[in-house]
Amino acid sequence: MLMRTDPFRELDRLAQQLMGPGTWSKPSAMPMDAYREGDQYVVVFDVPGVTADAIDIDVERNMLTVKAERRPVAKADDVQMELSERPLGVFSRQIVLADTLDTERIQADYDAGVLTLRIPIAERAKPRKISIGAGSGHKEISG
Repeated sequence: MLMRTDPFRELDRLAQQLMGPGTWSKPSAMPMDAYREGDQYVVVFDVPGVTADAIDIDVERNMLTVKAERRPVAKADDVQMELSERPLGVFSRQIVLADTLDTERIQADYDAGVLTLRIPIAERAKPRKISIGAGSGHKEISG
């Protein structure tokens, strides 16, 4: 149902830790899980510290794009930062969805820093029985 589009994700993650936060033109990758649950395909993204209005979900044909931006928290003028390890900036993930998924009915939920997308399996892709009718004999085609 899902094709992996980034075989060098770990290498990219290490490079981005060294190079700094992501920008809209060069976003950092976000971790995800993907699995089938009954008649739905579920994709779960970790985006802690991001508000729901800072998440952008787009589908164009069978390409799903999720972008999120973690913005810095406003601090008072007299605050001196001692340690800053939480990454800020833009995070993004693109995945190619199979044609057997119904991209018109995607449901998105966001709770406790976890974005969950539920994508139904298209009716045409579900298994079905084909009944065999009683034939009325052989028919000839003449031309």
